[in-house]
Amino acid sequence: MFERSTLPRVLLLLAIFVFLSANTVHFVETSDGNLWASSQPNYQLDFENAANIGVRLNLKSAIVVDYSNGEVLYARNADKKRPIASITKLVTAMVILDKGIDLDKRQIISRDDARNSSKSRLKRGYELTLRDLLHAALLSSDNRAARALARATSGSIEAFVSEMNAKVRSLGLTNTVFYEPTGLDSKNVSTAHEVARLLHYAYDYKMIASITSSKTKMVTVVNKKNKQLRMSNTNMMVHSRHKVLAGKTGFIRASDHCLATLLKNKKGQTLTVVVLGVPGDRLRFKECRKLADWGFKKT
Repeated sequence: MFERSTLPRVLLLLAIFVFLSANTVHFVETSDGNLWASSQPNYQLDFENAANIGVRLNLKSAIVVDYSNGEVLYARNADKKRPIASITKLVTAMVILDKGIDLDKRQIISRDDARNSSKSRLKRGYELTLRDLLHAALLSSDNRAARALARATSGSIEAFVSEMNAKVRSLGLTNTVFYEPTGLDSKNVSTAHEVARLLHYAYDYKMIASITSSKTKMVTVVNKKNKQLRMSNTNMMVHSRHKVLAGKTGFIRASDHCLATLLKNKKGQTLTVVVLGVPGDRLRFKECRKLADWGFKKT
């Protein structure tokens, strides 16, 4: 039996052990806030029973993961590095939320933000809150919004990118590298394997999960008589029969069409599906549905 004087210490050590154990269990949905904590889960994947046949697909690489236990159900070229385009913006959002910056702060779209930014409804000179810029970046994949957020958070794109790379290193993602925060640079690379893990970490941020699972969001240009703009989710899986819990699309010529998404079916089963290098916008969602339907039958 423990002496009365030593019992509190024993109970404290036991409590610490239980806490640390609880926070390293794989694939448990957290109820934490937006900030990433050092006690985050370690999302390792189990490839022991992964299949690479059974589904006919037109893509470069893919992975399907049972989110409940980290078991890889399907993998094709899952560890081959590829450009990931705007899937990059998941890490952009994570770094912003890690810093605890005031999301009601306002930022103006600058000339540099607008340069070579692809399609955007955010004109140079528009002023939005960081919260609305985050919705624009994650929902409509707006590159100007991502650059404005990076500047507002770290002062410069270069400083922000250093924090992005530090973030993925802290997560153990050794094949994921960033050169800018939008995904327009083809040197922003990862693998289907690491993108799946990245999505799991991003899903632990309530705000990222909430934004990327929404269909639309109205944002306000505060310096244009409160002009309203509708941002629509580029992840068309939000219109499928499966519930989207989180996700992000991506496209540049070097990457072709990409998608990483967490899907839940009516039975409550959850799958992570990543498709990279799909030669068509609509086709990536078709291939995602194929993999989801196949994967849900396996779980």
